[in-house]
This record gives sequence, C-alpha cells and structure tokens, in this order.
Amino acid sequence: MNKKLVLDYKEKIDCEVPMQMETLPLYEEQSFSQWQQEIPKKYFQLSPDEIINRITELKKNMSNELIILGHHYQREDIIQFADQIGDSYALSVYAANNHSVPNIIFCGVHFMAEAADILSSNEQKIILPNLEAGCSMADMATRPDVSFAWKELTNRFNGQFNIIPITYINSPATLKAFCGANNGIVCTSSNADKVIKWAFERGDKVFFFPDQHLGRNTSHQLGISDELISLWDWRKPDIELGGNTEEKIRKSKVILWDGFCSVHQRFTASQIKEARIQYPKIKIVVHPECNAEAVKEADAVGSTAFIADYVNNAANGSIIGVGTEVNLVSRLAKLNPSKQIFCLDSVVCPCSTMYRVHPAYLLWVLDSLSNGKIVNQIQVPEKDKAFAKIALERMLEIS
Repeated sequence: MNKKLVLDYKEKIDCEVPMQMETLPLYEEQSFSQWQQEIPKKYFQLSPDEIINRITELKKNMSNELIILGHHYQREDIIQFADQIGDSYALSVYAANNHSVPNIIFCGVHFMAEAADILSSNEQKIILPNLEAGCSMADMATRPDVSFAWKELTNRFNGQFNIIPITYINSPATLKAFCGANNGIVCTSSNADKVIKWAFERGDKVFFFPDQHLGRNTSHQLGISDELISLWDWRKPDIELGGNTEEKIRKSKVILWDGFCSVHQRFTASQIKEARIQYPKIKIVVHPECNAEAVKEADAVGSTAFIADYVNNAANGSIIGVGTEVNLVSRLAKLNPSKQIFCLDSVVCPCSTMYRVHPAYLLWVLDSLSNGKIVNQIQVPEKDKAFAKIALERMLEIS
C-alpha cells in the first residue's frame, strides 16, 4: 500500500474538508448501460462450440496481455475461462496486486469493475463484457440520496456525535468516494466486522449502506442489539430522518440504509427449518446478506469465499444446505460429489444481472482487443477515483 499517497490525501481532507460534511459535488450516478455499444449480431449467430473455441484461441494468443477475473456467481461457461475466481474482496485484492498485465477483463458487475479500475495502475484497462451487468442492491443507494441523508443527519445533530460512513463494496464508485472524503471506509462481507470495529475506534456512530442485512448481522456479531440500530428509509425523502425519531438516532450506534440483495433476501428461517426436518444431520451455511432470522437459524455464516471453503472442507457424506446464489451452489455440488450440496431456495434464483455476462460478450471484447480496439472500458472519473481509493485502501490495510 502506498502510505505516502494516503497521507497526502488525509492532509488534504484535514486542511480543506470540514468534518461530517459532504465534500464532493452531487455528480449524477454513472449509467453504464447508456455507454453499451451494440454487440454485433454475428456473435449470437455462432454455436456454443464456436464461441468456446474462439475464446480459447484468442485467450491463448493474448496470454501476456490480459487476465480474466471471474466472480463466484458467474455461469460455468464464463468461469471456465477465468484466470482468477473469487468474491468481491479477493478479486479487488488481486487487481490491486497485479499491475503488470495491461488489460483486465472483469466478468462480474459494474461496481466490481469500478473497484478494479480504482486499485489498478493508470496504464491498465478494465473491461466489463456487458455494461448492463449491474447490481440491484448497489442501485438502491445513489450518491444524491446518501448525500441528502448525510446532510440531514449532520445538520440536525451538528457537533453532538461523530458519524463514520461505511459503504459495502457492492456500491458505486461515487459512494466509495463519498466515504473516502468523509473519513469513512469500504467493507466486504469478508471483513465487515473488522471495518465496523475500525469505525468505532474513530467515531460514535456508523452510517452503513447499502445492505441493511450485512450491517445488522455484523452488528449482532459485535454485540450491538436491535435497540441500538436504526433503519433509514430512503424511499420516502419527505419523511424526516428516514422515518426515525431524534431520540432513536441519538440512541443508535448503527444507522442502516434500507437496501438488500434480491437473491439473498429469498432465503428464510422457514426454509432452514424445513431442511432440518427432511435431513436431521444437515448443516446450513448462509451469506450475511440474508435476513437476521435466517442467519440465526444457520450453523455458519460468511462470504462467498467462506461458503466455498466451508463446503470444500466438510467431511465426505456431509449434507449441506446453502443460502447463496445458485451458480456457486451448483459449482460446489459438482466439485464435491461425495457430499450432498443443495440450494435452500427451491426456486433456485440466479443473480440475473451477473448472468448478463454471456460468452458471446466475452468473445466480442476479446475479438476487439485482438484488433487493437477496446470496448466497454470502465473508467472511474478522477474526481471520484482519488477519494474512492482512500476508502478502498483503508479497507485493504485493516484486512
């Protein structure tokens, strides 16, 4: 980590930015889909075998020029080409530590590619095969909405307490920049407990967005009860303090944004109880983006990387119900044929936005690179990049 870089930014913040105040202009959130170039129709006229063969050949020919990153939730026909597979945190670290390869193709969603762009070198190009691969949770917290809530909090309680903003990595770069500029930090599902502890060493309260469930479950893990947690309803800006009373905010240690993952919200305590009836010896592992009731019923809770390790390290013959995205669950089941692994949600809902990274799009961006053209490059504006890097490097430093 570049200590001098962070020190320079901190000096700038201390000198020029009042504590607990919005520090950056209210830029409009980036709508990546509006930049999406139209993929030529010829790519969808190819057979699956033709697409696979051409990707394989192009990747081999350009092996020194690119790396392909694949998130755990990607479909199998994308994962087969990934040089590195991981969750948001692991892939962020990988991007931060690999500055020699000129092109990084990130098979994930836009906030992940943004993080890679922030942490990679200026010479590297970050490419997202399909710019419409977004995240519904990330879309629930925009810079204008968070800034509005922040100003209401700081104006109403000016000087009464110090609030530390924390944004989950599943958020746009503008919110990472917001946290970097306001003495805040980024967290992942792997390190949320360490990040919240870090925040309480520096402030009285935590403002956590966008995922309420990760924030609540981590707070519970740290011994913070629901009586000390507020939920901010951003959908009704005409309601003061996000629907909370002044007394509730003063009493709260953690203020949660009312956001959630549409996939993980499907898992319930009743599903877990039904699985235990059907399989008395079953073990349950779920993601901390699930609601608190489901987390309480589970045997283990952790990030996608934690879930993968939990299943892979389980004894042969184990029966494990998993509460996370079905592509990962299916992959773990195939990798562990001696164990019975299944998704707790019988409807088996995949992450629809992650699924938009189709092999045809991967072939298209590879084809373009081989012809000296870059399509779907992710570039975080410099005005956001500097502060966002502060927040991300704080996260990496404490991890």
